Amino acid sequence: MEQIAAALGDGARWRIVELLAERPRSVGELAELTGLRQPQTTKHLQTLARAGLVTVFPLGQRRVYALESEPLTAFERRLHELVESVRADERDVIERYRAAIEAETADREGWADGRTFSFEREIAASLEVVWRHWLEPELLASWWAPSSMTVTECVLEPGGRAVLEYRDAEGRYRSEGRVHTAEEPEHLAFDLSVMDAFTGHYDVRLDAVPAGTRLRVDLRITETTTEALPYVAGIATGWGQVLDNLVNTITRGAKS
Repeated sequence: MEQIAAALGDGARWRIVELLAERPRSVGELAELTGLRQPQTTKHLQTLARAGLVTVFPLGQRRVYALESEPLTAFERRLHELVESVRADERDVIERYRAAIEAETADREGWADGRTFSFEREIAASLEVVWRHWLEPELLASWWAPSSMTVTECVLEPGGRAVLEYRDAEGRYRSEGRVHTAEEPEHLAFDLSVMDAFTGHYDVRLDAVPAGTRLRVDLRITETTTEALPYVAGIATGWGQVLDNLVNTITRGAKS
């Protein structure tokens, strides 16, 4: 497939393919129609032949080239698969994050102190199941990071450490703090110093509802630096994404 893409990636070869799609043609005719010299046309045809896109038919002293439709059909199917696999929701996350950064102005220390965020989700699972996904490190790591990241440490220890560390190809990102409240299975409160850019105070509450569990996360930020701008701008988008991860993770677990 890569060879077909490379062969079609040249403008002159693409024009030759268009002409051969109309009908088989000789090298001389293709050279005349494309404005290329005959040796150049021959080289382009050889490249297309190696990719399986054309076949040559010697007719006496003439060599006539015809287009093969099967490789183009396979290439069309692969392009369709790529189009279908494009994650519009992931692109939307990036667009919203960029817009949020452009809308912010960090011109002093403490510029976003006191800002609050709230998030709610209803999850078709019991309080105990949702609580375990916050307190058990393996379950916590299964959802508490964007899908593009790899979690390397993730713990919320009642009365102890709060740590979220993850990495990607460009670096490692670590946030540390303390868990202040862990009232099973309804109330969790902890702090995290996020990349030394700001401190987040998180209050997590779980309530039983007919459909399962209502989750509410309240976040208040303090100690913001001017370097905190991209992190603060990404809070709404990022937490929305990871809480959706949580819902999906629990839902998949219930079905398995």
